[in-house]
Amino acid sequence: MRIIFIRHGQTKGNLEKRYIGSTDEPLCEEGINRIKDSVKAHQYPDAGVIYVSPLMRCIQTAELIYPDKEYILCKKLRECDFGEFESKNYLELSDNEKYKKWIDSNGALEFPSGENQENFRKRCQEAYEEIININHCNNMDIALIVHGGTIMAILEKYGVPGKSFYDWQLKNGEGYLCEPAADKRSLKVLGKLESIGEQI
Repeated sequence: MRIIFIRHGQTKGNLEKRYIGSTDEPLCEEGINRIKDSVKAHQYPDAGVIYVSPLMRCIQTAELIYPDKEYILCKKLRECDFGEFESKNYLELSDNEKYKKWIDSNGALEFPSGENQENFRKRCQEAYEEIININHCNNMDIALIVHGGTIMAILEKYGVPGKSFYDWQLKNGEGYLCEPAADKRSLKVLGKLESIGEQI
């Protein structure tokens, strides 16, 4: 069994460098085209089981990459709610004192009126454990089409070699190919899927 983590394609908010967490926006035209180009370039491995965040951008990405396959929606894999920062970008928040404090903390502080970061990471990690426990008897590769933060939260705890949360950041449409250890307590990262597009 291998685990394929894929970050969804670009949205308008991504292109504008906004904090898009709980906001349920679709892929933009550029995002759709880049995923299609990546599919044509055979960037994404085949998968026998596909889990998807219930947000529109992930569902659309799953349907573009695996058009003939059914997928399982998993609420626990959704992105973090950024609270008062949601749908805003750096320029719009530059005079916000709460945002300045959050930046000064290197992202360690809670999002004002948003989801507790520790709870968010725990939620994503629990979802991964549930997926592994459900599928431990089959030998099919599993794809998770989710959000950057979701992937970072899972690999922060399970990824080998070990890295910090922000070290696992991905571009839209990128991903990691991993292999779970026999004890299911770690994920050997075999490689990074190639990306088409700019870092956002």
